[in-house]
Amino acid sequence: MYVRDAKNREEVWLLDHIEEMGLDETTFRSRDYVIAIDEKTSKKAGFGRIRLHKTGKETERSPSGQGTGGEICELTSIGVLDDWRRQGVGAHVVERLVETAMDQGFETVYSLTDEPEYLGQFGFEVIEPDELPEVLQNRLSEKRESLAPKAVPMAINSGAFEMPARLRERFKHAAEQVSEDEPKETPEDFGIDSESATYKYDI
Repeated sequence: MYVRDAKNREEVWLLDHIEEMGLDETTFRSRDYVIAIDEKTSKKAGFGRIRLHKTGKETERSPSGQGTGGEICELTSIGVLDDWRRQGVGAHVVERLVETAMDQGFETVYSLTDEPEYLGQFGFEVIEPDELPEVLQNRLSEKRESLAPKAVPMAINSGAFEMPARLRERFKHAAEQVSEDEPKETPEDFGIDSESATYKYDI
């Protein structure tokens, strides 16, 4: 299992699952996303996004020269497919996003979430709404009105991310967990009349 940048051809797949999970697709751009992939089957297991917000102000660029002038970094739209949950997939998506933000020169990564306990295990801390940059204060109000009424603001220093050892280990052995409750295929599913078919040549 590994996490990589999303490709343009995966736009439809992303939009379908974002809608299915009721996640935020505002100003969608596939290049903002990363996707967790099973290296054995090439199946997609989860995804997440970094969204950049312009503040209208120029800020000092990082010593590395990788500028983020006038921009704020938000982690959002994190989703894991049902058959891949509780295996560290989401954790590694978050890790990749925070690392990407750090590589781009962002010292702080924000998130507006209704599951603060989940992000808290990585070092994110709940902050007061008035501690948010103005652009994210407005976004928090919009998110509470539409997608997540209980959303709270969180932030982390991009260099302070911590991956719990148990999630690191789970990710190493992650595998698709197909539900045993899925209905079995019947002859009728393939248009076969089970009462009249001989099965000698009928397939």
